[in-house]
Amino acid sequence: MIKRKTTQYSLEFKKSSANLAVSSEEGIKAVAINLGVHPTTLRGWVKKYCPQDPLKKLSETELTEELKQLRKENARLKQERDILKKATAYFANDPS
Repeated sequence: MIKRKTTQYSLEFKKSSANLAVSSEEGIKAVAINLGVHPTTLRGWVKKYCPQDPLKKLSETELTEELKQLRKENARLKQERDILKKATAYFANDPS
């Protein structure tokens, strides 16, 4: 039976690694490789030490603007879907 080598990391290392992963433009996997840590381990640290609530960072006006934009996009997507449904039905009935 093969024993895995377990490494104990300090709390400071875990927290700073999690903060680095969150603030970095690279993905968690790339940051983990650079730190010499398994990506799953780093994801766990991020979840534990850097809980993110994206709604807390946005003000009420920003949330309102985002909601308006999402509603507009949703309406456009519904319209595109309806057009595609009609086109599909038209070509399905086309006897060419």
